[in-house]
Amino acid sequence: MFQYYCLNPIAKVGLDLFRENFKETKEINDAQGILVRSAAMHDMELSDELLAVARAGAGVNNIPLDQCAEKGIVVFNTPGANANGVKELVIAGMLLASRDVVGGIEWVKTQVGNEDVAKAAEKEKKKFAGTEIENKKLGIIGLGAIGVKVANVAKHLGMEVYGYDPYVSVDAAWNLSRDVKHVLNVDEIYANCDIITIHVPLMDATKGMINAEAIGKMKDGVILLNFARDLLVDEKAVIAAIGEGKVRKYVSDFANPTTVGAEGCIVIPHLGASTEESEDNCAKMAVKEMMEYLENGNIKNSVNYPNCDMGVCDKAGRIAIFHKNVTNMIAKFTAAFGDNGINISDLTNKSRGEVAYTMLDVETPATKEIIETLEQIDGVFRVRVVK
Repeated sequence: MFQYYCLNPIAKVGLDLFRENFKETKEINDAQGILVRSAAMHDMELSDELLAVARAGAGVNNIPLDQCAEKGIVVFNTPGANANGVKELVIAGMLLASRDVVGGIEWVKTQVGNEDVAKAAEKEKKKFAGTEIENKKLGIIGLGAIGVKVANVAKHLGMEVYGYDPYVSVDAAWNLSRDVKHVLNVDEIYANCDIITIHVPLMDATKGMINAEAIGKMKDGVILLNFARDLLVDEKAVIAAIGEGKVRKYVSDFANPTTVGAEGCIVIPHLGASTEESEDNCAKMAVKEMMEYLENGNIKNSVNYPNCDMGVCDKAGRIAIFHKNVTNMIAKFTAAFGDNGINISDLTNKSRGEVAYTMLDVETPATKEIIETLEQIDGVFRVRVVK
């Protein structure tokens, strides 16, 4: 029996997927799995019982990934589950920035009680006139699940689309319209595009990547959209560029004191993935990932350990070992099993950066002695008996 704990409300359609060998607990320290959305986990003390954290969403900056890796806790996210919801809001953001719809609506609100509002609107509407997005050049930084969807829709809207992603996946490449111009240098997007939207994860390498230097390379009157993470953009530099006329509009899905109420900024209260469909999709994917890992040891869509799949174990036992990605570890593991008279029928080893994950199927159940032997090997974080 596995127990799970919900740090945030998780869509019932996802929780209903749990099989009978899973139950929800109200005691977080008793849980083998935690489901989370936006709750901060950095200051939490992680129980020795905890085996997995599943984030119902894409961003994982609220989870202590390195600490989890060192404790042998697999952290999952749900890439692509909310991509359509975000894509639709990005397209809306482009339209709101190109046409002053918000300004026009706010003006109309001031006309309550005006019997001649229709006539007044005809005189005032020129103040809110904008531009169309057809034939404009759209630059997309990051061609993951969301970036690809935005690119394909933009092509159908008659835009000329440039895409930049040095790490674009095979799946993304297959799904990307052949008409998208895949550039190898982000400066090409800065120099050529009328509208730029960013869709990359927040990391040390991407934090503040849209800064004064990058903005200086952009076309005058550029529109910037940020539906990924606010810290990807130096927003003070953006506001300064708006004041200078360099940036026409900045659309952000992240309300903060820097941009709220600032001239030229359209700030949305983090609605990108806030649709019923997105929340359902994320919950279902997170639950499936957690069940597959807890039941079989298989990892898919982890952000701190490598993907690894050995299917369902049909042998007497399955052992999972979390360890440093250093030489000679496999030899030490197999020697330990051999010294304890346990035959290995199948083995797989995958690595990700400084950590690695090894699964072994064995022909006789693992003993307490072999587990203790494995745990004592230098560089091993955790040993888990899956079966």
